[in-house]
Amino acid sequence: MPFEDLINHYSVAVNPIPTGFRKSGTITGVIKAVLFDVYGTLFISRAGDISTAEEEATNNIIGIERLLKKYRIDRKASLFYREFIDEIEREMGKMKEGGVDYPEVVIEKIWKTILPMKDDDFIERFAVEYEMIVNPVYPMPHAHELLSSLKKKNALMGIISNAQFYTPYLFPALLGGSIADLGFRNDLTFFSYVFGYGKPSLFLFRKAAECLDAWGIRRKNVLFVGNDMLKDIYPASAMGFQTALFAGDSRSLRLRKDDERCKNLAAALIITDLLHIDDYI
Repeated sequence: MPFEDLINHYSVAVNPIPTGFRKSGTITGVIKAVLFDVYGTLFISRAGDISTAEEEATNNIIGIERLLKKYRIDRKASLFYREFIDEIEREMGKMKEGGVDYPEVVIEKIWKTILPMKDDDFIERFAVEYEMIVNPVYPMPHAHELLSSLKKKNALMGIISNAQFYTPYLFPALLGGSIADLGFRNDLTFFSYVFGYGKPSLFLFRKAAECLDAWGIRRKNVLFVGNDMLKDIYPASAMGFQTALFAGDSRSLRLRKDDERCKNLAAALIITDLLHIDDYI
């Protein structure tokens, strides 16, 4: 079964939970490029990324047990996911020692250390199913409509997101087209697993800024859209991008008021519907 079919098999329609926020703020000047976060912004997601997935695993023990039985892995689910998290933390520790401020692991490498089988296809299929059990996703309302509108306007679109190899498959499975088909430029798409750096590191944002600089696009003419004040708004603002905080779903909205970097930080725009972005392009 292709990865897209696996994703669709586990995907269940879900609606965002209102946050109580209203659209506010404004964007100055002309926006020539729009960059997006993925989890919690384009897709409804509770866990968001690996760093917050442990809690979701504890809430889905039954699903993990069924998955282990399906793959004939004789392990106790509660111990299995703990071993998985511990291995991620060990790998991240090594990367930090090597100078990476916010490490991102390659998830296939993690699974290879704890799964009894080493076949790459087996590991990737298992990884996709585990992810969809622990972190089920569904398109955010109006995501497809917004991307279609921006594509028609020939807007320059990119992605900066914490992600793994399965993340690109969400787009054809749930939004009806590949990343490129939907209008995103491949050379303006920066996934954490490719580079080994995760947000809120500035690394991915610098890569995007360098790319845009080379095209002659000034940073004040770039809009970044994300749901997390620390992982999205903070690094995007540090790069000189204009920012839009997506506050359309309480599952994924992260205000981070207890973080010093976010206490006096504000997004230029707060939106509760992705189509609000269309008004500024």
